[in-house]
This record gives sequence, C-alpha cells and structure tokens, in this order.
Amino acid sequence: MYKIVILGCENSHADKFLKTIKENEAYKDVQVIGIYSDDDTAADKLCGEFGVYKMKSYDELIGNVDGVVVTARHGDNHYKYAKPYIKSGVPMFIDKPITVSESDAIEMMREFKENGVRFCGGSMCIYAEKVQELKAAIEKKEFGEVVGGYVRAPISLENEYGGFYFYSQHLVQMVTQIFGNDIKSVLATKNDRTVSVVFRYEKFDITAQFTDNCYAYFGAVAFEKGNEGGVIKLDGCFDGEFQTFYSVLTGGESECSAYDFIKPVFILNALDRALISGKEEKVNTYEVN
Repeated sequence: MYKIVILGCENSHADKFLKTIKENEAYKDVQVIGIYSDDDTAADKLCGEFGVYKMKSYDELIGNVDGVVVTARHGDNHYKYAKPYIKSGVPMFIDKPITVSESDAIEMMREFKENGVRFCGGSMCIYAEKVQELKAAIEKKEFGEVVGGYVRAPISLENEYGGFYFYSQHLVQMVTQIFGNDIKSVLATKNDRTVSVVFRYEKFDITAQFTDNCYAYFGAVAFEKGNEGGVIKLDGCFDGEFQTFYSVLTGGESECSAYDFIKPVFILNALDRALISGKEEKVNTYEVN
C-alpha cells in the first residue's frame, strides 16, 4: 500500500484526487493517510466526506508517507509544504503555480535532485486532448513550420492566493506544451477584464489572451501552409494528472527535467514584470545544479 498525504486542500484538486482514489480500482493500492489545509473549513469538509485524517500541521507525517501531493491555492505555500518531506526522497506532485518565487523554484528543484525526488504537476491543461493534438501537429510538420499561434485561457486577477500568479500558469503551460519552452521575452497589457500577451520565440510570436473569470479555453497554430486549432476541453485532465503522479509514486521516472518543470515560474515572473513596466521583458535564465 502506498501511503500519501495531500497538503493544501482548498481547491478542486484535493476533492478530485480523493474521489479518483476512492472510486478507481486501478488505485486501490493508494491510501491517503492525512490532509492538511490552513483553511479549516475546507479540511473539515473533506474529512467528513472521505473519512481522512485532518493533520495538525503540514509536516506532521514526515517519515510515514510514500508520496506527497501539494495542491495549496497559494503558490507561495508549495515549496514550504514540500520542503520538510524532501530529504526522505518520496515522489511529489506540485500543483500550479509551481512556486511564485524564482529563487524558491530553483532551490526546490536543487533539493529534489539532491535527494532523488521524482516529481510531476503543474497545470492540468497539458493533458487536454486538443493541446496534445496541436503539439503533435507541430511535430509532424505536415503543414510546414510554425509561423505563429494563439491561446486563450481564464485568469483571476484579484484574489488572496497570489493575484496574477494564482491561475495564470494554465495558459503559460498550454503555450509551452504546444510550442515549446524556449520563450525569449514577453509583452503584456491589461485592458479592463483581459490581459493580452505576446510570447516571443526565436522565429515566431505567439499571441494569447487571459480573460478574467471567463472559463473559456482555445488554441490555434498558424503553419506555413495552413492552420490547426479549436476549443480546448478539459475532460479527463484530472485523470491525466493523477495517472502521472501514480506513475512516479510507483517507481516511474519524472516526465520532464527539473529545468523544464520550473520554466513556467520564470515566464510568469516576466509577464508580471511586463504588466508593471509596460515594456517587453526578457525571461530570466537560470540553472538547476
């Protein structure tokens, strides 16, 4: 039996994961032995619904678990919650945003590598069927090289969970999943309920639009000889996320490098700077030693 804890259970991930474990026979060897939240109401609700233990502190079960799921609403809590468990080397799921701070992201990945922690997480949107279709279309090169593209996703600009950072990794990670991680710089402007973005790659630009509290997703790729695109539906994305965590929990390797895993943090920080400065901002370079 694989014993895990869920740290930060204020959002839908904790609920979805608990239901998945309870209802899916494929995960009958996974047991949630504790949940923690700084929101007592959220923790109490899940304890009552699923009969799981409510932890007194996020570090209460160090040394007693085989895996950790970190899914707090505020990204600043992710490294804090994960850190006490890292030295035990257990696999970890880290929800979006991986962190808010670039320095926290680097330090967390450095510790993961040092202690052999297998990891997964980020935005569930990378598992959307349309996102994978667009990624595959680029790889096939049936319509030639990419010359541009467009992605739309929601954002929450005013909240107590990190403001801009709370929801914005969904769009950023769809962009990187489809078009690749090598974004050089960004432009961002706010107009009423929308934030318009340009992601600058070496040979093309991708435009994007965040829309505040409007849960519509769309993606398109412009090729030399045609276009591909459509509405992005999130059906099955939670299942994809948990399946990936189950893989690393049971011995599978991490699906991406530490460098790639934290790249969205640096893109988000560049976007935040661009919104403040009104200028094009470079995406900071970094290393994970």
